[in-house]
Amino acid sequence: MTVDHHRAPVLEALVDYHRRGQLAFSPPGHKQARGADPSVREALGDAVFLGDMLASGGLDDRLTRGQVLERAEHLMADAVHADHTFFTTCGSSLSVKAAMLAVAGPHEKLLIGRDAHKSVVSGLILSGIEPVWVEPRWDAERRIAHPPSAESYEKAFAIHPDAKGALVTSPTPYGACADLEAIAEVCHRRSVPVVVDEAWGAHLPFHPALPSWAMDAGADICVTSIHKMGSGLEQGSVFHLQGDLVPPQVLKMRSDLLGTTSPSVLLYAGMDGWRRQMVLHGRELMGGALELAAEVRAAVEEIDGMHVNDRDDFCGQGLADDFDPLPCVIDLTGLGISGFQAADWLREHRRVDMHLNDHRRIGAQITHADDRDTTAQLLAALKDLAHAAPDLPRAPRVEVPEPAELRLAQAVLPRDAFFGPTEDVPVSAAAGRVTAEMITPYPPGIPAILPGERLTEPVVRYLTTGLKAGMNLPDASDPELKTIRVVAAEADPGE
Repeated sequence: MTVDHHRAPVLEALVDYHRRGQLAFSPPGHKQARGADPSVREALGDAVFLGDMLASGGLDDRLTRGQVLERAEHLMADAVHADHTFFTTCGSSLSVKAAMLAVAGPHEKLLIGRDAHKSVVSGLILSGIEPVWVEPRWDAERRIAHPPSAESYEKAFAIHPDAKGALVTSPTPYGACADLEAIAEVCHRRSVPVVVDEAWGAHLPFHPALPSWAMDAGADICVTSIHKMGSGLEQGSVFHLQGDLVPPQVLKMRSDLLGTTSPSVLLYAGMDGWRRQMVLHGRELMGGALELAAEVRAAVEEIDGMHVNDRDDFCGQGLADDFDPLPCVIDLTGLGISGFQAADWLREHRRVDMHLNDHRRIGAQITHADDRDTTAQLLAALKDLAHAAPDLPRAPRVEVPEPAELRLAQAVLPRDAFFGPTEDVPVSAAAGRVTAEMITPYPPGIPAILPGERLTEPVVRYLTTGLKAGMNLPDASDPELKTIRVVAAEADPGE
């Protein structure tokens, strides 16, 4: 197939569809905006509806003989040095599940960093895969987790030689990166694949000053969110494949199990256009973003009470292997306020929305879309926050456990705990019980507890004090956390 990165097959097919004046007697029912509610048309604009059509029998013919999507995926694969690329409009939450299912099946083992996103845990629940948890590298001083080391995966394989592969998250939402090349070598020495959840790394292939990209590092499957650090629309995700350890038809079949039969052409178009933008202009755009981020980081460091976490904070012995500077992570310990308070104040008083927020940090995500006007507003808002901080209520204390206390024993497989008999117990009686639900501080979306883990008092205190301090726990069955769902006593192997 010819490679011409000036082409954008999905976008070109959209233009051609309207040029031909196609008339559809098929979904979607709004019929190119004509039937949409006038107030919705006014709010969204007709362009949204004009780009919303059937992928087959609309954008392409009923047998997809135009190969519109196939050509767009081929160009994306070439752009990032993959053998195969698959688009999905269900977000990386679907992509990572498909990748897991292509590597392991029910009751088979998969090595997984315990700093994995909740979508990975959902994949375990749906598939029945047995997780072998690999410990992240915990920074006890800053109370933050970095991706596991290659040595940790090596040790896990030594104990579980029957594991079908490994999954690692890199970069983290905080910008910490793993040594993917070393982890891939650990896996390939055993002829098993490594899956990289690189949802936050769509930009990495397009500038040499950024950390290594999973495909170049030798990963077998890589999952990337185009909407996070790229120019795609929300839910636009791709997964890339290389090598012969995972057959492409297997990955596609697993994806078909989970994906929608009504994909959004709008999302396809966003991914297609972003690929063209990055191949043609990515080095320039990402270089500008890196310069801008450096300016922002230096300026924030000058604000009393704020410290920008940098490479020296996150990388080194026992910490991360590399660092992406575009997530500008700001430690507020010197201001005496929490990240929850700061995020709420910035939104309410300065109309600035932050990305990350936790018990002591906020994160400002800088991308190629920012410029000195947007960053000037950010810096002005942060200076105002620093001035306002002394008058804010004292930050409620979040009892963050020591690294050794964060690790919970996996007593039951996630799937068995989630679907088995359960009961709700008062939070005061939850320690010692096996959880039957996920409870996830969001962002960044890494479960503090997941189904099948045996709860401990330090983790219970962390969640309850975090909730009182403003932590967002969107998936708890009891939003007030007065109760926690646990495996029923008769099904608890420890009872």
